[in-house]
Amino acid sequence: MKDKTNLKETIIHATTELIQECNGDVNKITLRKISERAGVGLGLINYHFGSKEQLIVLCVQRIINNVVMCFSPDKKIYDEKDELEDKDRLADWAKQVYDFLFENYAISSISILGDMQNYHVKSNSVYTQKGFSMAIQNDISEEKKRLLAFMLTSSMQVAFLSGNASKEILGYDLRIKRERDSFVESLVELLFIGAFDKTEK
Repeated sequence: MKDKTNLKETIIHATTELIQECNGDVNKITLRKISERAGVGLGLINYHFGSKEQLIVLCVQRIINNVVMCFSPDKKIYDEKDELEDKDRLADWAKQVYDFLFENYAISSISILGDMQNYHVKSNSVYTQKGFSMAIQNDISEEKKRLLAFMLTSSMQVAFLSGNASKEILGYDLRIKRERDSFVESLVELLFIGAFDKTEK
């Protein structure tokens, strides 16, 4: 008999495979499919994870976490010797993140909502904020850098969750890349206006 840790990881691994096979459409995943793939009884899934929904949130958070930790902006953007201004570099990084979110809409929605329900220092949202703050290389206080990255991440997430209503709510149809990019550029521009005052360059 497998120990508890190995059993839980077996269930998580099986569920993660199913999520990836279904391209993030978790409605296609049933407890029965998970139990068959993991080779365990249905009761053990509920015993260890409480529900299918909680198990799926855990798996999705791991999937997104792996992406966040491996995220490396395009070479032309990431090069420390680039000649981009901070706001242009940050906007480019944010566009790449947004492209990933929209290309993986179902699992990204689950991840964002999961973070909002359990926001902590190791959540994917916080890792995203830390990544964004690295795009700002010029003189700005760490406090303002963190705040700017937090506001950018939060604004992008809430806009993302507006779904089909984004055009009506924001004036941008975020499903269209050109409008999505324009939204990010406008957002970063506004944030930079507030981040820099006469006491900071």
